[in-house]
Amino acid sequence: MNKDLIVFDMDGVLVDVSESYRTAIQATVAHFTGNEPTRSEIQEWKNRGGFNDDWHLSHTMIRQRGGNTAHADVVDYFQKIFHGNGTDGLILRERWIAAEGLFDRLARNHTLAIFTGRLHWEARLTLDRFTKTVFDPIVGADDVTQLKPHPEGLLKICSTVEHGKCWYIGDTIDDASAAKAAGIPFIGVGRGHLGDSPFAVIDDINALEDVLAAHR
Repeated sequence: MNKDLIVFDMDGVLVDVSESYRTAIQATVAHFTGNEPTRSEIQEWKNRGGFNDDWHLSHTMIRQRGGNTAHADVVDYFQKIFHGNGTDGLILRERWIAAEGLFDRLARNHTLAIFTGRLHWEARLTLDRFTKTVFDPIVGADDVTQLKPHPEGLLKICSTVEHGKCWYIGDTIDDASAAKAAGIPFIGVGRGHLGDSPFAVIDDINALEDVLAAHR
């Protein structure tokens, strides 16, 4: 019998990115406009949907503030401060959310995979820093032709992994929309705007086992 499949988003689900990606958005917009957005403003944009890509969001917020910076320049600056020189990048401020042993227990009866808005190598870099858990496959932004909320990444994983039941775990409206379009039950993390489609909502990833156990 095939194992059930759990596909995870990364940011806000596996990794706390409040001091990495969110700070990078603030710093990038401030650099090109002199006007730094608040965290609540960033969340409001995220809640609208269509802004899973932080480069796109940063560029859009810059344009909204009257800037005309090229998208490529926004990406270059964002990546420069996000990665730094390897010892001072914002990526090093990230925090792993899952409690020790969680994924070891889940892996006994589930195949664990990732569909993230990060680039594939960036996802791998962060996973290698925090865990020895095997997530396979990993589908990043550069592994698909259409980003979330399009379901391409989810469909790619589901079509290549033999499985029983399947869930997608995410924390944004774009994650929920991708799951809905793929016909996959969605478990939302956090209390942000998740649309009307969550199968269940949990405070953080450490409550996932209880939800799965209740719906076996």
